[in-house]
Amino acid sequence: MPSLNTFGAIMTFAINLENDLVDYYRAVGDTERAAEADKRRSNLERVRRENVVEITLEAIDGLDEADYAFNFDDTSEAGQSAVETIAARFYEDVAPKINVRQAQRVLSRYAGQHSGLANA
Repeated sequence: MPSLNTFGAIMTFAINLENDLVDYYRAVGDTERAAEADKRRSNLERVRRENVVEITLEAIDGLDEADYAFNFDDTSEAGQSAVETIAARFYEDVAPKINVRQAQRVLSRYAGQHSGLANA
């Protein structure tokens, strides 16, 4: 899998993740969590649009998509917790590597949200 080595790659992965979570939670029947994921997706798209500047093209090291393997087929409570745990870890890992303060704050906030959902 491609490495998460640029701002654009990280934001695209995050947007796709939240979109997958919308579908996942709709399949589970949790419309509230689906709506929360859709809101996060929309916000990430806005952050990406507003922060595509020259500095965001700097390379980012140490992240790989393979480290964040989601099992969206497991809709059990344990499966949902596992999905949220991986999502939280993704956001925790990427936030400090982003060189755009606004994007860092959003990604850190989403780490906390997903962590809370994992422990719910």
